Amino acid sequence: MSPHLIQRVTILGTGLIGGSFALALRKYAPDLHIAGWDRADVVQQTRKSGAIDEGFSDSLESALRNSDLIYIALPIGATLDLLPEIARHAPSHALVTDASSTKQRITQAAAELFPQEGGPYFLGGHPMTGRELSGFEHADADLFRNATYALTSDSGESRDPRVVAFVKILGKMGARPVWLGAKQHDYAVGLASHLPQLAAVALASFLYDRLDENGLPITLAGPGLRDSLRLAGSPYSTWRDIVLTNREVLSVALDLFARRLDDLRERLGSRELEADFDAANELYKLLRGL
Repeated sequence: MSPHLIQRVTILGTGLIGGSFALALRKYAPDLHIAGWDRADVVQQTRKSGAIDEGFSDSLESALRNSDLIYIALPIGATLDLLPEIARHAPSHALVTDASSTKQRITQAAAELFPQEGGPYFLGGHPMTGRELSGFEHADADLFRNATYALTSDSGESRDPRVVAFVKILGKMGARPVWLGAKQHDYAVGLASHLPQLAAVALASFLYDRLDENGLPITLAGPGLRDSLRLAGSPYSTWRDIVLTNREVLSVALDLFARRLDDLRERLGSRELEADFDAANELYKLLRGL
């Protein structure tokens, strides 16, 4: 597939993910024209950095005009609110894709807004990468390198030429596309991403509530605790919409995790605890191999 299908890219939201996507395009697909749409101060920052060629902070219609690829890197709630307007103004030849952390609500909304034929094509996406700190100042051109990039379709891999061209761009960035259904995606990330975030928040808030006047127990903490609680540095604003749109999966996952904690408590005085350590060690080895 010839890459000329995508010549003009508009990124809606140029924070950590959108800004990193712009920087990655600049580095690995330098011939593309990149536009950004965000608050005026953010647009000014990304334009000054050279990440985008053109910036918009008001008219969404103007930002989308003539775009071949529309990349939505906004919070889930904002994405859901803007999808109808995006569908109205996206050029008929364009590929529209998002980078949201949950997929069912967005793909359901998109299915009603985007025609299957004769109009812009919507593709659900989620780069499995990020940092605990948000904003363009933390963006990185290599944020997607060696990262799994989930693409959602209940009918399997799409061979639409616009999608094929987009996947080739992801490959240039070093991302590893994986196709799966939206429900399957939300279940998997609920367990592998969202549950660890809530577990880190629970442990961090638990310890914070027990700080004494001498800073104990944190004054005796080693680097292991800091590594374990890296996710606790993420702000609630980043996670609010994720939790709200994956609440059912998270509720079940938290129940199951609570039972596992109960099991650990019962095994504290038993050699049976060794089996849990063995399983944890094996999973860690798998993660290190990814």
